[in-house]
Amino acid sequence: MPNERFRIVGGTRLHGEVHVSGAKNSVLKLMAATLLAQGKTTITNVPDIADVGIMAELLTRLGCTVSRDADTITIDVPEIPGHRADYDLVRKMRASINVLGPLVARLGEAEIALPGGDAIGSRGLDFHFKGLESLGATAHNQHGYVIATAPNGLKGAEITLDFPSVGATENLLTAAVLAKGTTIIDNAAREPDIVDLGEFLISMGANIQGLGTPTLTIVGVPKLNPTTHRTIPDRIVTGTWAFAAAMTKGDITIHGGRASDLEVPLEKLASAGAIITSTADGIRVRMESRPQAIDIATLPYPGFPTDLQPMVISLNAIAQGNAIVTENVFEGRFMFVNELVRLGAQISVDGHHASIHGIEQLSGAPVAATDIRAGAGLVLAGLVSDGVTLVEDCFHIDRGYPQFIEQLRNLGAEVTREIGD
Repeated sequence: MPNERFRIVGGTRLHGEVHVSGAKNSVLKLMAATLLAQGKTTITNVPDIADVGIMAELLTRLGCTVSRDADTITIDVPEIPGHRADYDLVRKMRASINVLGPLVARLGEAEIALPGGDAIGSRGLDFHFKGLESLGATAHNQHGYVIATAPNGLKGAEITLDFPSVGATENLLTAAVLAKGTTIIDNAAREPDIVDLGEFLISMGANIQGLGTPTLTIVGVPKLNPTTHRTIPDRIVTGTWAFAAAMTKGDITIHGGRASDLEVPLEKLASAGAIITSTADGIRVRMESRPQAIDIATLPYPGFPTDLQPMVISLNAIAQGNAIVTENVFEGRFMFVNELVRLGAQISVDGHHASIHGIEQLSGAPVAATDIRAGAGLVLAGLVSDGVTLVEDCFHIDRGYPQFIEQLRNLGAEVTREIGD
């Protein structure tokens, strides 16, 4: 398969409207959680991204029948789905690990290849293992697979996470809903995607209290039922468009964007000089001058999201002043800084701190996306570079941004997709 790249001619002020579809970080988990109930579950507001196809293929191999019509996906789950997820699919997408909790809860066993996905640092499964073991399962790595069994079923327990891991919270939540008794998860992740998953499970018949807080209380039920659910809008895509407006001195109305999910990033953009207003169905972000540099530190929700860290570094690269960006979630996130430096950015990295000295304009050059968000950050950097920027390995971007090129072009950007060398 030929490698595709994005070709960006810099210098355009983005102006117009974009539409944000369902959240990548939510819909994949919703799809995995359909395994908890036999029958047809329908999910709407599904984004047109590559990862949805990968998850659909994974569920198909587990015995489900998956059909898609526009932004709606229907998953028909058999009475006894398969319990093994193979490496060839799981290596492409870390969210594959989200079938672990539902399969152990429903079948009492699961074999999931150790996941792949983005190269942004280690994301160990220790929290998943410890939590499942608290619920009465055994879990370990063997020959590249996570093997978990609970032949006598799962039983409620009190679990305290050392870190509010999103993935561990999701897997333990989906396991606990069918466990006997009450489970309490302390220091749980609070992301909007967790709330969306919890509301989805509640609509299937689960008993969950405390969504959006650090303490989740789950009273197990004997059985869940199929449901219909609408995916929440993608806050990271929303944030990306907001940064694009600020960086290009643009004016973008983001339909479907929820400001309540992005309070810290929008506050930071306002301090950079952006003018942010609410609209009937989203937000409008405009910028009339060169942005001011902004310091940020990534933290679990409701802090500044690690997935927007490449965008804030790209903004600071052309901002007025100096900034420090601290990465507290994924140690590998700074891999993309080397690519940004190729565009002339003045950045030095020391451990989990990046020091950025803003310059007026970057200089177009060939760069490579190392993950979904790094790819988007490099595209934004290309928009504020002189000359042409080529972003290689753009398949990463396709995994998280539906119709990215088309929406950029509608905003006035000179961006094309082409076959790489």
